[in-house]
Amino acid sequence: MSAPYASYLHEYMAKCRSGQIVVGRELLQMFDILDEHFRNPDIRFELDEAHRRIKFIETQCKHFEAPYAGKPFLLELFQKAFTEALYGFKIFDPELGRWVRLYQEALLLVGRKNGKTPFISALNLSEWFCGPEGLRILCSSNDYEQADLMFQAINAMREESKALERVTRKNLKGIFFGNPKNRTKKGKFSYRNKGQIRKISAKTGAKEGRNIGVGSVDEVHEMEDNSSTMPIRQALSTQDEPLYYELTTEGFTNDGYLDGRMREARQVLAGELERRRWLIWLYTQDSEQEIWQDERTWLKSNPGLGTIKKWSFLRGMVEEAKTNKATRVFVLAKDFNIKQNNAAAWLSTDVIENKATFNLEEFRGAFAIGGVDLARSGDLASARALMMRNGKKYTHQHYFIPQSKLDKLIGDEKKRYEEWKEAGLLTISPGNENDFRLVTAWFVNLYKDYGIRFYKIGYDRWSATYWIKEMEELGFDLQRIDQNFGSMSEPMKLVEADLESKLLIYNDHPIDKFCLENTALAVNNKMEQMPVKVKGKDEKKIDGAVSIIFTYKVYIDNRTEFLQLVERAG
Repeated sequence: MSAPYASYLHEYMAKCRSGQIVVGRELLQMFDILDEHFRNPDIRFELDEAHRRIKFIETQCKHFEAPYAGKPFLLELFQKAFTEALYGFKIFDPELGRWVRLYQEALLLVGRKNGKTPFISALNLSEWFCGPEGLRILCSSNDYEQADLMFQAINAMREESKALERVTRKNLKGIFFGNPKNRTKKGKFSYRNKGQIRKISAKTGAKEGRNIGVGSVDEVHEMEDNSSTMPIRQALSTQDEPLYYELTTEGFTNDGYLDGRMREARQVLAGELERRRWLIWLYTQDSEQEIWQDERTWLKSNPGLGTIKKWSFLRGMVEEAKTNKATRVFVLAKDFNIKQNNAAAWLSTDVIENKATFNLEEFRGAFAIGGVDLARSGDLASARALMMRNGKKYTHQHYFIPQSKLDKLIGDEKKRYEEWKEAGLLTISPGNENDFRLVTAWFVNLYKDYGIRFYKIGYDRWSATYWIKEMEELGFDLQRIDQNFGSMSEPMKLVEADLESKLLIYNDHPIDKFCLENTALAVNNKMEQMPVKVKGKDEKKIDGAVSIIFTYKVYIDNRTEFLQLVERAG
């Protein structure tokens, strides 16, 4: 540590405030709170505990993944500052009659690939060795795979150190003190020490009743509510000095658990809410505009940029985000911690707009792929045929709606549907639900009137069982399609590309255009996408867009065979 600074935390705060290190406004707000601690006579700042853990990590822990595998885990200044802030501040506890750690909870929000999981894993391992005997640590996340990332990081660092491995063991249940190859009868590192490190996920049952000293929850942005975190926090209640970490990037879940925590965190930083035992460490941008205008500001949400995370990687992602909507949503949330609505608009007007038309007679005797969206029998339904010629895709479509739904419409919306009905674009079923026999008849008539033969017809899993049976009895080959990220992502991307290149001709169909304009884009942590309605906008129909994507899904899954049929048909 350089001489002018009393600690890593003082050094970091000074360099951030001077502009030598670029950070966002919300972290500076936390520094203001820490400054008040330094001035408070009832709060001590002692570095022994923090430096014991920093020394443990840098001397005992090693990296386990390329390109740093086998090298010492040397902490960055921002990581050392966080550690000092977490362990350094002490308050007197009259119930225990001694000074204890001020911060019992920590929220660390930082852009992806800045080393947050390995860092907190190393802190957990250091706490297990440097903390009290019998300490139990729990690694958790929304799914088992993510929880396992932290657990495996801890275990990999344990295995990389001969000294740590010599006094510990791992089995299917967790990591424990005591090693059968090096048995010791007494002391902290013997079997007598019942400390352990284990993992659970949000889907693991029986979370209540555990007694732990440290709980770490990774990627909390995926959680809908606190049902996974509260049992862990409650399991810490018997400890004198519990530690509860939440580490995450931003995400796409609207009104989820993280949204609530971030609202409270920002209230604390603004002085509107009292949570004196909660360390809030947010690496966030001050605006979206600065991302596109000045790459130096990227450090606000990426403190490891240039040392842990590659500038070239982030530059590439930002360039792609400028032209790709799904990438833009993902990058803003995961790399820059700017919360994204999980239903951002999918297509711009210029991408959707295509005045090209065709006559169905041109496809007499052609092979086609079908698609239907019959998800709700009491709402708009869509049926579609996709044909190909000279590298372009052409879709012929029809829509269905029950009379009761039409009767409930008012104003311009009712007028729009009436116009579609008069134009023959919409078939009305009497009563409260669609008569799916009319959908069957539409496919049958395409064969009878134009000789159009359907290779396969894609349908979603909510389609009426009797309709599926009816279609199969008539000889149609159906392909079930799940409406999830894994199934819908690739066809959705191809639909967008074909629309942008004007290779998808939908006959300038007004209901298709209406549905495409209404369709929103949801993105997950794998950068996969799927179509959704904008939350709270149930009247915005997207059924036509879904049926297009279904036909593309069937096409992608059967491209070679279908193209051979198209070529033979001429």
